Amino acid sequence: MDANLFAPKYEAVRKEIAREMVGQENVVEHLLLAVIAGGNVLLEGVPGLGKTHLVRVLGKVLSLPFSRIQFTPDLMPADITGTNILVRTEEGNSFRFQPGPLFSSLVLADEINRATPKTQAALLEAMQEHSVTVAGKTMRLPEPYFVLATQNPVEQEGTYPLPEAQLDRFLFKILVPFPTLKELDGIVSLTLAPGETGGKQGAQPALTAEELLEMRALARQVPVASSVQESALKLVLATHPELPDAPEVSRKYLRFGASPRAAQAILSTARVRALEQGRFNVSYEDIRFVAPACLRHRLALNFAAVTEGKDMEQIVAELVDSYVK
Repeated sequence: MDANLFAPKYEAVRKEIAREMVGQENVVEHLLLAVIAGGNVLLEGVPGLGKTHLVRVLGKVLSLPFSRIQFTPDLMPADITGTNILVRTEEGNSFRFQPGPLFSSLVLADEINRATPKTQAALLEAMQEHSVTVAGKTMRLPEPYFVLATQNPVEQEGTYPLPEAQLDRFLFKILVPFPTLKELDGIVSLTLAPGETGGKQGAQPALTAEELLEMRALARQVPVASSVQESALKLVLATHPELPDAPEVSRKYLRFGASPRAAQAILSTARVRALEQGRFNVSYEDIRFVAPACLRHRLALNFAAVTEGKDMEQIVAELVDSYVK
């Protein structure tokens, strides 16, 4: 793909999503950056903000097979990976593999923290290796492949918090805010009556799977100046309170820091944003834009941070301001 076509293709996708999504421009932009970079995304927000609808629209616009899994405490690994079933044929009985909902390009894991650790572990292989193992046989999943998960930060009864190893597999954690008055008015108008769209045409396909993979390959070729890359790496190192040169905010408020995957996530998504902005090199502003979504789920607050009322967004913002100029 020609590099000059990247930004127009990106804008076409964004405009099609906007046909069915009111507001949430920042959420949509982060989601597209992660998808083009090839990573999984964790969407966090209270119910009713359109997280599930956004993923459905994304699948439509990207022309990708879509499946939805509603996670519940009684969901078993075989329910999502698939299982061998006994089939009666003319030659006799035989086992045939029945694929589960993980065998799709775009998988929505709704309320992922309601599944038991056993089922979450089954999802982990699909997220990281893009494969599923059933009865000792490993099967590859279709490419491109993404897991977009949602969770409710308020209702924690009957939930199983995601372990750090699984959180680290998410490229971004995107916070979905409550809509403004203007956005809320637009949502109500758009959904005023069943079947009505407020006169707006529904979202249409704007990108193929092949074009998406070409955009990803192109983004990986975007150069990063050594000084810009060093600022991203220093930012990740600054999140580790155990290091001798760790900043005071990390030593005082963090239990542990981000993994090397955080540095990979920052640089890979910053490359995508550079092309989306019409530039062919990564700037400090690109690092600043993507860093919070890459770090907020990879760090852990200590007791002092909780007692003093510090939240993760404040700490991440302070670190980004200090290390990415």
